[in-house]
Amino acid sequence: MNDRLYLPSPPRKILIIKPSSLGDVVHGLPVLYALHVQFPEAEIHWVVAKGFDGILEGHPLIHRLRIIDKNAWKKMRNLHGTYRELSNLAAGLRREKFDLVVDLQGLFRSAVIGLFTGTKTRVGFESAREGAKYSYSHRVKTLSELHAVDKNMMLARFIGCEEAEPVFTFPPFEVPEIVRGIPDYAVMAPSAGTLVKRWPTEFFARLASLLSIPVVIVGSKADATPGEEIARLSDGHALNLAGKTSLRELAAIIKGAKFHISPDTGPMHIAAALNVPAFAIFGPTNPARTGPYGKIHTIIRRDLPCSPCYTRKPCPDWRCMREIMPEEVLRIILEKNASLSIDLRHRNG
Repeated sequence: MNDRLYLPSPPRKILIIKPSSLGDVVHGLPVLYALHVQFPEAEIHWVVAKGFDGILEGHPLIHRLRIIDKNAWKKMRNLHGTYRELSNLAAGLRREKFDLVVDLQGLFRSAVIGLFTGTKTRVGFESAREGAKYSYSHRVKTLSELHAVDKNMMLARFIGCEEAEPVFTFPPFEVPEIVRGIPDYAVMAPSAGTLVKRWPTEFFARLASLLSIPVVIVGSKADATPGEEIARLSDGHALNLAGKTSLRELAAIIKGAKFHISPDTGPMHIAAALNVPAFAIFGPTNPARTGPYGKIHTIIRRDLPCSPCYTRKPCPDWRCMREIMPEEVLRIILEKNASLSIDLRHRNG
């Protein structure tokens, strides 16, 4: 059991470091809320990566959002610009005089950002990688199989936040006009961070064609092509909005859905945070760690001796994903949503 952090006085300024990815940022939201409740007078700042800032922009609990272009930092041709950005970031963070730094990312880059602040009290995880843990003044031990949300809440409790259920708060949503006239629909987010976590595009299309309520496809610009393919193959049952919405519009679309279908991906975590039933198709990753958080969601996976394997490249047969058929997923959805007017026999034709 971790001891509690001793703070001689309530912190006036707190920095949360959680740049990416989308699902990880969503998993950090309960920490933001817990810190606000425990230290209501404190200013809370957040460091987030460019591309994920939309899910936090305008958040009422965040005093200042600091956006970093971490992808540009990796390119040698941007070396001069990266040096200038890092110098400005370091100077800006140090001027804030934070009383507490909370590193939820646990990587070398996030550790360096914490050190930039010059703040003595820097909290992170004992399991942080790339040597990051050695930069913290205090380290929190967690179980390896703990869900990311529960892991983050352990850190919040170490800081002094009261025991409570995780609370996910978002900035105001922007509902796209195109979905306002659709009374009942399902959401599909077919993409994922790595190829190995993705369910085949043709399976998504088949599932969309089986549903009697419309399907709205969401995702980033990189998902536009598979989204169009799913819409084309779905017999007119799917509307592709992948790459056509902001993150807040995407969240608004998910919030209005009857249910959500996806592999292990960021929109799935948004659905879980918004209490929208998620049907999550898992293969190489571990739902105990990164599945949809909450009891109303359904994990669909094959019980194979090799899964989860955590590989980032598909193996030759890729059984863990390819053996999960659209008709099976539909049957599970029907069992969980008996009130939906979906006629499996009609669609199977």
